[in-house]
Amino acid sequence: MTLMIRLILVGLLLPSPLWAQGLSALPDGMAPNDSRLEAPVTLHDYHPFRPVASKEEWKGRQEEIVRRIAVSCGLWPQPTKTPLNAVIHKKIDQGDYTVEAVFFESMPGHFVTGSLYRPAGESLKTGVKNGKRPGVLCAHGHWHDARYAHKSDDHAKREIAIGAERFLNGGKSVHQARCVQLARMGCVVFFYDMLGNADSMQFPDHRRGPRPETNGEKMGEWGFVSKNASARLQTNFGLQTWNSIRSLDFILSLDGVDANRILVTGASGGATQTMMVSALDERVTASFPCVMVSTAMQGGCTCENGHYLRIGQGNIDIAAAVAPRPLGLTAADDWTIELKEKGHPDLDKLYQMIGAKGKYEAHFDIHFKHNYNHVSRTHLYQFVNRHFGLGLKSPVLESDFNLLGKKELSVFNDKHPAPSGDRTGMPHEKALNRWWAEDSDKQIEALLNPKTEEEFAKTKDVIGGALDVMIGRKLSAKGEVNFELVSKEARDDFMELCGLVQNTKHGEEIPASFLYPLGNWQGHLVIWLSPDGKSGIFKKGAEPKDGVRKLLESGIAVMGLDLYGQGDFLNAESLAKSKGANPGLIYSKNQKTKLPATSWQRSPVYYYGYNHSTFARRVHDVLTTVSFAQHNENYDVQKISLVGSDGAGPWAAAARAIAGGEVIQKAWIDTEDFRFQNLKTHWGADFLPGAVKYGDIDGLLVLNAPYDTAGIDTSDSVKNVSRKLGGKFNEEEDLAAYFFK
Repeated sequence: MTLMIRLILVGLLLPSPLWAQGLSALPDGMAPNDSRLEAPVTLHDYHPFRPVASKEEWKGRQEEIVRRIAVSCGLWPQPTKTPLNAVIHKKIDQGDYTVEAVFFESMPGHFVTGSLYRPAGESLKTGVKNGKRPGVLCAHGHWHDARYAHKSDDHAKREIAIGAERFLNGGKSVHQARCVQLARMGCVVFFYDMLGNADSMQFPDHRRGPRPETNGEKMGEWGFVSKNASARLQTNFGLQTWNSIRSLDFILSLDGVDANRILVTGASGGATQTMMVSALDERVTASFPCVMVSTAMQGGCTCENGHYLRIGQGNIDIAAAVAPRPLGLTAADDWTIELKEKGHPDLDKLYQMIGAKGKYEAHFDIHFKHNYNHVSRTHLYQFVNRHFGLGLKSPVLESDFNLLGKKELSVFNDKHPAPSGDRTGMPHEKALNRWWAEDSDKQIEALLNPKTEEEFAKTKDVIGGALDVMIGRKLSAKGEVNFELVSKEARDDFMELCGLVQNTKHGEEIPASFLYPLGNWQGHLVIWLSPDGKSGIFKKGAEPKDGVRKLLESGIAVMGLDLYGQGDFLNAESLAKSKGANPGLIYSKNQKTKLPATSWQRSPVYYYGYNHSTFARRVHDVLTTVSFAQHNENYDVQKISLVGSDGAGPWAAAARAIAGGEVIQKAWIDTEDFRFQNLKTHWGADFLPGAVKYGDIDGLLVLNAPYDTAGIDTSDSVKNVSRKLGGKFNEEEDLAAYFFK
């Protein structure tokens, strides 16, 4: 059966209401039935584990999780590892362990501060294997100045009374208690500060919010939570994660530390860091995040959220990324209270499926509030004893210890003065972002000019891998995309079909106009993108634009689309108010109340960390339509091409980079001098977090090589790739010459 007969038969079965005449696929005032018009996802929503069917499938899923974390942190690729310039001083001998002050540079001029606990005395007999000792990183968490802060005697006594603690000093400092006991078990332990806590005072505040003074445009003039920082994926979350990676570098640089026995542990926000560094760095051989991993609240602080971090994954997935390495969890009477029923069964099943039974455990002491108390710590000690082969008699229990205060534990003194002046506050924040950006630019610039096939493969791995995360969608499988024909109307020499391209997997609808040539259909479909949506293929009224007319006369069908936020989508009130940009700036449920303009809760990570940008959603619509053309049996499309006209080129370039030149044989990309760098706000419809980091529009265009693309000369080989970033194509002349050459 020919395509035309099929279309007519389908059309005869459908009504042709008045609203369908012309360009509208929907009645006046009605928006598409699209899941993206619902309220944005927040950190407080339900975030279940995404299960896999086999050990082989898990490997691919695990790579996706890890890459998403790395991109979110601004660590794909990792910054240059500069010298740590570590200083270890001020040793305090406590008999069976020692405590030393430490500071080192994770980036030039930025200091990580902490306390180093090492076995001494009788403890020297434990933990040794092949002459080396286990290393432990203790991540801080949201206890203010936790490394040297003390709770009151009354607090500690209450903890003892309810069975949460055994000793007064343990109840006063759960963090020192953990470090001391691990050292007594024979481990080398480094407890490092979170930003804005204890000695990490180059940032006076832990949390970052939008501030007018951070919004500079030139290199070195912006800070965190700004348009330029988001464009380069620079966040305090990423910095803190980098501090954790450099802390691994530090502890592994110490003589006598066993690289095959490295544990990371922390509670609450410290558990978030534990999850992130354990997933990103395979040098971590065991992971024990406490009272954080759940399908509920995902982490409320800016240090726990990054752009893209939890789109398509949650904390259960992130914790699972350490598999098959040992993983231990604890739950409490907080957002982890349902872990036993939600999340734990998935992790247990995963570890069994991949052949790592016995390497995962979880403990559900939900009669205690949010904690890292003695009960939770005791679970940790048994975990370490077992997986690191310490040979200690079980159960391993704490004994009392000497509590140290700020004076003893502070890492700075007269001989080693604390950073001051421009090495703190806003000047430091801007200088750090400058170094980070310049270092990244050097790495990415080399990828934008590949000279060999091997170099181009690296470009696709790094820039293409980042784009996969930023767009977050591949082509749909057969059966996941339908076309609902709403109306058809015969013109002079073509048929206009109006309807909805439907992505059933994701619950999305794309209003579309499909112009089909009546005379000499060639099996070639051009998907035409325009800032005006599907009306962009027409002049005023129903007459196709000259370029479109030229294609129809040559037997090429043309499809115009209302991408997300265009045309019929603007019937949705929230989109109409924002002129097609993101549907409401609701970053978290906390924002139901009025917040100061500089509140940390107004950080864009609370939106872009859980929801795709409008730019990405528009690319999704292009990919959905390409899949429709590929797989729909009623439309015998043999060749697919893409036009991005009047500045719609960036969407076309991104979609083509994802789909590949084998699927989209030709692409006509008109950028009209567009640059992500020139956007004025991170809330605009064309904003894509991270786009500037990965080469701006040039990064999208290089991924279209070596395929046939107007605006990119790839005639000989990869090393001859050149990209035209300026100017505007002559639609009628240039387009015709390109498609009919």
